[in-house]
Amino acid sequence: AFHTGVIEGPTCLSILLHHGTRGGEARIYKPAELWQLKDQCPAPKKRNCSSVFTLKEMEEATSAFSDANLIGKGGFGRVYKGVLRNGEVVAIKKMDLSPSKQADGEREFRVEVDILSRLDHPNLVTLIGYCADGKHRFLVYEFMPKGNLQDLLNGISEVRMDWPLRLKIALGAARGLAYLHSSPAVGVPIVHRDFKSSNILLSEFFEAKISDFGLAKLMPEGADLYSTTRVLGTFGYFDPEYALTGKLTLQSDIYAFGVVLLELLTGRRAIELSQGPTDQNLVLKVHQILNDRKKLRKVVDAEMSKNSYTMESITMFANLASRCVCFESSGRPSMTECVKELQLIIYANMKDSSCCSEQDSMTRT
Repeated sequence: AFHTGVIEGPTCLSILLHHGTRGGEARIYKPAELWQLKDQCPAPKKRNCSSVFTLKEMEEATSAFSDANLIGKGGFGRVYKGVLRNGEVVAIKKMDLSPSKQADGEREFRVEVDILSRLDHPNLVTLIGYCADGKHRFLVYEFMPKGNLQDLLNGISEVRMDWPLRLKIALGAARGLAYLHSSPAVGVPIVHRDFKSSNILLSEFFEAKISDFGLAKLMPEGADLYSTTRVLGTFGYFDPEYALTGKLTLQSDIYAFGVVLLELLTGRRAIELSQGPTDQNLVLKVHQILNDRKKLRKVVDAEMSKNSYTMESITMFANLASRCVCFESSGRPSMTECVKELQLIIYANMKDSSCCSEQDSMTRT
């Protein structure tokens, strides 16, 4: 598993947290103070069903965090399938606040609550509520029965990932990112900063929903970039300009989106350590052949039925991916442009009436 990467600048002894504010002054907390900030998060504001839960409710929902209910784990902590008292099935993220991770864990918890409680879009995961009880932090989300895109591509699920389904997922994820980048509910653009295939969750009907907003950044009003000495994200999805300069822009998400497009096209991981040094990075491996129609056939995922795609749609898709992972951010399309192009690609892949009716529903807004 690949975890979040951090490129550090000068060591910071304090952490800046927007403590329940909406554009007001932020308070600076020292790491030792974070443990004293219990039960001070803003209440979720998005839906009437948003709730603040107790530790006891979290224990009840997960059968005391039984391993039988464990559905995921990573650097952030663990995710459990749970059932609330009202019978609703949910996913519960138990944040890892061990001493070495307490500062980052607390910050990511607060960022996620603050951002998701303000957003409402069908391609973003729904925050149902949270728990901030003593030293314990939990995030409660809608349950996504089909898991995440990375697992699906890696064959953990028995679902066959043919081309129309991959296009549907790509379009849904693009719409979610486009919404974040316009962010009408917040008033300023939001950069996800950790967009990747494992953070694209799938509903019962394979609707893509973006998750994990702990590293997300609200862009300063009127600015198109944010400079930082701490580069955050996941290896394989890092925007080269962001990694080299520390300048975070909306284009950083678009680079990561391009990497996900390449995963959908090839069925390969963004980083594959089992490969030789020159083949470990997916972008470096395939970027030079994305606009070569003859060579392109060789990298198309062999797990897809050849009857499920046309080479015209494959070529258009590869061209879009190539522009998204352009080294220079100025050469990348916007997410709004990505949405429009993916709609055209879906239409280009329509070969007969049965294919047409299925894919037409994917392009509707």
